[in-house]
Amino acid sequence: MTERHTLALLLENTAGSLSRVAGLFSARAYNIESLSVAPTEDPTISRMTVVTSGSPQIIDQIVKQLNKLIDVIVLVDLSDGLRVERELLLVKMRYDNDLEKEKILKAVGKLEGVFLDTPEEVYTAQITGSSAQLDEFVRLVDSSILELARSGTLGLQLGPKSLSSK
Repeated sequence: MTERHTLALLLENTAGSLSRVAGLFSARAYNIESLSVAPTEDPTISRMTVVTSGSPQIIDQIVKQLNKLIDVIVLVDLSDGLRVERELLLVKMRYDNDLEKEKILKAVGKLEGVFLDTPEEVYTAQITGSSAQLDEFVRLVDSSILELARSGTLGLQLGPKSLSSK
């Protein structure tokens, strides 16, 4: 049975760290569905969020192999507990009539999106939500989309625990 897992890692912010993590997935033919990485409040440490899928045995193997990498400081499988996950979507949409315009306004409003640019016949919006919410949004306005950019999944454990306190 294939399960989706969100892995959060703190790793050394050095040249090659991202490459070594991605290389581990590539060398073992594991798929990365989403990848997001950026420095933390400590510029020597980066936080990486990796979304992958696999059987429990595959996920266990991925976690073990990642923990062996010298760059990895701490790793948590966010799928094991309470968490919040979000993605960012930037989308440019064209409308040719009032019906399409209304559909776009309603879809963006439903997810409390923000319009960044509203010239005639084109809207550019910023929307955050879960992967499923953004998938549904894209499905709803698909015929209007001119261009989109989507971040990878970001996730945090809920409650008092933090990745840096592990």
